[in-house]
Amino acid sequence: MTKARTRWPRQRDAEDSLPPEGGTSHLATVQPTELETCLRACAAHSGKLVAGLDRRRTALAEALRNLLATHAGMEQTQTSSGASPIPLLRRTAKGGSGSALVLGDKLLDPLLAVGNKALDCGYEDELKLAILITDTVLTQRKRSRAGWRLRARTLEAMGAETAAVEAYEHYLDLTDEDGFGVAAKTAGLRVGAERQSELLRKLERDCPEAAAFFGRSVTDSWAEGLELHGRGAWNEARPRLIGALLTQERAGAPVPEIQEALAQYLGLALEVSGAAGSGGSTRGNTGTGDLALLTDLVALYAEQRRTRMRGPIADPTFGGVEWTTLGEFRNRIAGKSICLIANSQRVGSGSMGAEIDAYDLVVRFNSYKIDPSATGKRTDIHATIHKHGFNWDQKVHTRLVFGGTSGDWKYSLRNRLVPGAQQYLGDESLRWPLRDIGKVGADVWPAIPTSGFNMLWLLDFLDVSTQLDLIGFDFYESGAYRLPAAMKMPITSVHEYTSEKAWVMERAQSVTDMRIRLR
Repeated sequence: MTKARTRWPRQRDAEDSLPPEGGTSHLATVQPTELETCLRACAAHSGKLVAGLDRRRTALAEALRNLLATHAGMEQTQTSSGASPIPLLRRTAKGGSGSALVLGDKLLDPLLAVGNKALDCGYEDELKLAILITDTVLTQRKRSRAGWRLRARTLEAMGAETAAVEAYEHYLDLTDEDGFGVAAKTAGLRVGAERQSELLRKLERDCPEAAAFFGRSVTDSWAEGLELHGRGAWNEARPRLIGALLTQERAGAPVPEIQEALAQYLGLALEVSGAAGSGGSTRGNTGTGDLALLTDLVALYAEQRRTRMRGPIADPTFGGVEWTTLGEFRNRIAGKSICLIANSQRVGSGSMGAEIDAYDLVVRFNSYKIDPSATGKRTDIHATIHKHGFNWDQKVHTRLVFGGTSGDWKYSLRNRLVPGAQQYLGDESLRWPLRDIGKVGADVWPAIPTSGFNMLWLLDFLDVSTQLDLIGFDFYESGAYRLPAAMKMPITSVHEYTSEKAWVMERAQSVTDMRIRLR
């Protein structure tokens, strides 16, 4: 716990406008919003964004331009032709509320893209815009999984945890495949809230004097507490600070505000207690009973922060999984015949299941779908991007998780890895093969490599396989063949399939309709 900064919590008193029981819980209710209202808000927000160095707002501005251009194009088409073959935006024949614009499929994706970019910004105005977008989507599409997930993530970013959990539960009710780890996230938020409440109840019981300051102005109580602490009067400061914390909780302050205030309080308490590493020295009675109680409070604080970030972990060793290095992985695949199975309709409509299972090692990717007669039933190596959790619960011999940023990659492993679902897990030496092992930079290969290409490049680089075949790789010309929950995910534009196809064909020894042989 570092030395606390002198900072005051935001004013948010129990007697003010927020409801006394969880001031942000009302956000769980979708506010009926017409599409036209949302589009006007998007246009107004687009006008506020100016050129700058904030890449997140630049990305939002681009998403807004795309949305508004799509809307304008459809309106122009409807005006000139009288009707559109696909009702993206249409007016019903009836008057009243029925005359509202109707959200069609091709406008839905650009609208959700704006919401996601607004969420990425993280600023108050952009978070409000994201909520407005989810209100709009869910007004017309009450069963939109993407709409509920965006709403939940935005509410979580706003600190409205109770509302976020409700929205996450709506999402889970609508899907069979939890590829985004929402169940673990929801469990983590619940446990975190319980630990936070436990911490505050301990403070409340240990300091009954705090009741005198409950319900007062948070800002005033906190300022008085800091002043008294600065004068060395901790026993007088402590009830005011705890009273302010309890008032924040009662008023339903956003979770980040409560956490920041808790961190500052605990830092001050540790400083007064003279705890090792706190930067302070003992100044009489800390008012916390003893250092053991303070240690318990810090442990609760750490646990609630940790579980909110990654969810509760039943088995910290993840079933005894073993890390595997680049060299160890090479030794395990040496002398083996290997096939890589594409997530393509070409595979899904085929009948190569038995041939696929005859290879020594079968490699599958991301959200692969199993149909034994078409795809085979074995999976020895699962290669996946760290951003999604599809098939992480399926048992495999080796799981290689790819990711361009080390911190994000580690976070995903902590949150998504399923104990007992893999014997070996690729370590950081296998995290981003093309870039880190091959040293192929963006100047040579500008696009982000796909999981399939990272895996193929790695096997080609190691060059220890007796046979290396690609099954059904048509680079999505036949369409995607994935788990149902992943089928609505777009074939992303950040990859360059043309370049990957050219790389493969330059090295191909033989090519048939279903099989490309590299060894």
